[in-house]
Amino acid sequence: MKTISKKLDSILLHNISWEQFEMILDGLGQTRGSRVAYYEGTLEIMTPLPEHEYFKEVIGDAIKDIAEGINRDFECYGSTTWKRKFKEAGLEPDNCFYFQNAARIRGKLEFDLSQDPPPDLALEIDLTSKSLNRFPIYARLGVPEIWSYDEGELKIYLLQDNQYVEVENSLVFPELPIKEILVVIEEYRTVSRLAMRKAIREWAKNKINKIL
Repeated sequence: MKTISKKLDSILLHNISWEQFEMILDGLGQTRGSRVAYYEGTLEIMTPLPEHEYFKEVIGDAIKDIAEGINRDFECYGSTTWKRKFKEAGLEPDNCFYFQNAARIRGKLEFDLSQDPPPDLALEIDLTSKSLNRFPIYARLGVPEIWSYDEGELKIYLLQDNQYVEVENSLVFPELPIKEILVVIEEYRTVSRLAMRKAIREWAKNKINKIL
């Protein structure tokens, strides 16, 4: 029997089969503001709040700006639905990127995680208190790195032995003190988005030049 739990910003459905999950995804469609996560029969449908969406966009843009600032190639797939039936796991990240595997997937519009690599980096904004823990889902999908933002703090996690371990340095940008980008974001938050993006590019370039 299916059971339902409700919060202001999410609905949690229990005892959902994989086939029902697929049907719900089809029913929701691709043009929507909600995010879904599925794990072993539990499905969460979340409607992000404005603060969540702001930091999703700002930090997602920062990742692109850092890459461009240091001339690092990448591919961005936003909130694509990633799923593996065999693993009973699926979700839609706040944003996701290919860096190490960018050349392998470039130009692809459809993915099969039984053959294709998962994103190299996923972004999670945790301001909306998601009821379903995303980390075990990401682990089953095989995503090697997660950036998690919550209440002014950015944490970096790497997948090790099927579990995520918090670390100081990013696998994607090992040469950069990534957590410092929050200082730049806060400094320019009330100035302008364009100025913020330019500042992050300059920050990345300056950090790399000091190393070189």
